[in-house]
Amino acid sequence: MKHKIETRKVTKGIKKTSDYIDYDKALLKGRELLWTDKQMVIGFYIIFSINTGLRVGDVLQRKHSELANLKHGDYLTIREQKTGKTRKIQINDKIAEAYNYLSDKLRSKGLYRYDDLIFKSQKNTVFATVSLNRILKDEFAGYAPNISTHSLRKSFGRRVYDSNKQSEHALILLSDMFCHASIAITRRYLGLRQEEIDGVYMAL
Repeated sequence: MKHKIETRKVTKGIKKTSDYIDYDKALLKGRELLWTDKQMVIGFYIIFSINTGLRVGDVLQRKHSELANLKHGDYLTIREQKTGKTRKIQINDKIAEAYNYLSDKLRSKGLYRYDDLIFKSQKNTVFATVSLNRILKDEFAGYAPNISTHSLRKSFGRRVYDSNKQSEHALILLSDMFCHASIAITRRYLGLRQEEIDGVYMAL
């Protein structure tokens, strides 16, 4: 008597890890969208995220009043929602130039409000994370399989890691900035551990 073996595809509860996007490619895409009328806020969201490494919740809380008078080298001070910790972020030229362009465009359209949140849709509502994930998947289709807002945070991390010659010191810095319990978690978060494991197979 043959016994029927029941097999079920289990997908629920399995989390897909977001892939990182190459920093330069993300920056280029951000600038392309910034220069369009419909997606300029999304363009700035990409540029801001890959240059600060902030979580999506902390990015979406930013107001024009916080960035309006900041120049290259000035500091933006925020309180992280998840950790409650205060972070000081130095504004680089990419953020400063992109924000100046965005604010000028919004003013020309009568959409600029000094005390308003920056990341609002054309419907004048703050973007939801789900909506941002969908938009990013569309805009970065073909770049990597799993794209989300986390991908931009990882782009920042990989840029810092590569710019510091892939050193242990860079991982310590990132672990502190990302509030990870250890650099081992940071390595996994950035996908470095998986790359090392893949290298073992490829070296056989």
